[in-house]
Amino acid sequence: MTKKVGTSRRSERELAFQFLYGLAFTPVSSEGELRERFEQSAVTADKAAVLSGFSWELALGVWKNVQRLDAVIARFARNWRLDRMGRIELTLLRLAVYELQYRADIPPRVAINEALELCGQFGEAGARSFINGILDAAAKALEQDANVAGASPAIHQTNHAD
Repeated sequence: MTKKVGTSRRSERELAFQFLYGLAFTPVSSEGELRERFEQSAVTADKAAVLSGFSWELALGVWKNVQRLDAVIARFARNWRLDRMGRIELTLLRLAVYELQYRADIPPRVAINEALELCGQFGEAGARSFINGILDAAAKALEQDANVAGASPAIHQTNHAD
């Protein structure tokens, strides 16, 4: 049963990534518009992934927190401005940093590994090491901050019904 959840989450993560990548070209201005576009994009997608809500939670979370996520990415992307990054790589980074910062139910290594898997599927050949470097540094800083504060590594925890 655990394997089924992991497989399901992987496909849902991929759906969220593809949706968020599309927003890089056609942004939305409200949560209602985001939801409507998400539901439209999911029409041809895996229905089980859409109905469980994980992909929507990821998409909404990244969309709501994009400025905070970009600040974290910029902090660890030494000598790289966000506007110079490829849209695929930036979308992958946003999704993974969201998981690192806001999803205590996802271990940091899982978030990083999933981003690298998606990068292998959708990204440039040399982007894996770039993404891994940024995410590894972000995860270590988050863990260090959590150890100082005596809290869980996910700084901005929210309750999610999975």
